[in-house]
Amino acid sequence: MKNIWVPLSGQIAQQRKVETIANNIANANTAGFKKDQVAFREYLSAVDNPSSDIDIPNGEFSPDDFYRSRGAENAMVKVDGSYTDFEQGPLKPTGNHFDLALHGKGFFEVLTPNGIRFTRNGNFTLNKDSELVTAQGFKLLASMTPEQASDPNANDIGARIMKLPNGSKFSISKEGDLYTKDGKLGSISVVEFKDLHAIRKEGNSLFINNAPENLVRSEISTSVNQGFIEGSNVNAVKEMSELIQAHRHFDNIQNAIKTYDSISSKIVNDIAKF
Repeated sequence: MKNIWVPLSGQIAQQRKVETIANNIANANTAGFKKDQVAFREYLSAVDNPSSDIDIPNGEFSPDDFYRSRGAENAMVKVDGSYTDFEQGPLKPTGNHFDLALHGKGFFEVLTPNGIRFTRNGNFTLNKDSELVTAQGFKLLASMTPEQASDPNANDIGARIMKLPNGSKFSISKEGDLYTKDGKLGSISVVEFKDLHAIRKEGNSLFINNAPENLVRSEISTSVNQGFIEGSNVNAVKEMSELIQAHRHFDNIQNAIKTYDSISSKIVNDIAKF
């Protein structure tokens, strides 16, 4: 019963879709979360082996003439890959001046134990060293100076960590400039990418960029909104509807596999009687 691999491949693909949708729903309330989508690829053996218009055997019919699959048992469907939907999420006012929301395609640049990463989650706070950090403790970085941008060797990451003197009050402009009562302290680093789909998720609302030439630091069109948080771009109602539909497809394929298994058992048992 080689045909069982056809629905089995579909079931594996549907399981991946269910897992992806479930993860989207689980992060519906995660600030700055971007939902994932799954793309499928289907192989139809009939495309490579088209049948003729008239395929009637000459002479007597044999048992094989009643079941000509022409390689249909080799048809399959599988997950071709997944991609992130970077659609803008809604901006929600919080009244907390530590909360920052981005409107546009940009990302905050943060320092993690694994190096520089990028995030849309602007739920910042102060650590014991008066540094602006994410909920996971990742430090928000300041924009590069012209000297740092032109000379990679002069880029001291530690010097770019956004630090407030004595945790003083501050305000941030739409351009990302940070001001205290003593004037402009610096600018938070907001970057964009030439190809958004070239960056990859890494957990904790972080993204990694493995191609330095993909990074854009100048002429940024993204605005910074203080006192706001960007909500997830997940539509919970729509995702729940798709999850129910995916579960139904999964169950239908499961029933088809059970039918194949039942037919196979009957064939084995009937042959054993002769």
